[in-house]
Amino acid sequence: METTSYILKEFKPFTLHTKFADVKSFFYKTTYSHFPIVHNNQLLGLISEADIQGIDESKELGDFQYLFNLFFAEENNNLLEIIKIFASNEANLIPVTTTKNSYLGYYDLIDMLHIYNDTTFLKNEGAVLSIEKELKDYSFSEICQIVESNNGKVLGLFIAESSPSLVKITLKFNAQDINEIIQSLRRYNYNVLTKHKEDFYFEDLKERSEYLQKYLNI
Repeated sequence: METTSYILKEFKPFTLHTKFADVKSFFYKTTYSHFPIVHNNQLLGLISEADIQGIDESKELGDFQYLFNLFFAEENNNLLEIIKIFASNEANLIPVTTTKNSYLGYYDLIDMLHIYNDTTFLKNEGAVLSIEKELKDYSFSEICQIVESNNGKVLGLFIAESSPSLVKITLKFNAQDINEIIQSLRRYNYNVLTKHKEDFYFEDLKERSEYLQKYLNI
């Protein structure tokens, strides 16, 4: 999904000569966790609100370059790459640059989450399952085939967790008969971790257990 139209330029970046009094004033008036510092249109880094406490307000940013953090998104990064940058740096703002480090503006986390919320995976109605299988045996194409062979439509799937032996996958799909897909996944040795109201597997086990108990009591 295209994101460059969401590049913001409302606030001008700091420079090496920006005084800490202005930096503190900026963070006081906004909710941003970080903000970029630029020199000759080149991104030098970002200053964090958490790192400016106790610094003389008459000092300039250039005197404290050891406090600069450097992270950014390039203009050709996709949405998932951008969200990963937000998460790994615990920031709600990230600068955007060209491939040659020229500063373009910045992304706001809220805007990116709105874009993500509009993706088919989240926006469209569908059943969501968490499934598990041995790492060496799972296959995205197999999962899609299972869903589609039961007249379902895959809306999205991704690896939620992985270990040296197991992989957990989140699957979202549309289908009239959800139970049939769940049972098909089990037949292909996928462990269905999600409890779903249309999963009749455990209800069937319960009925069989009750029948066996009655038989044994005769």
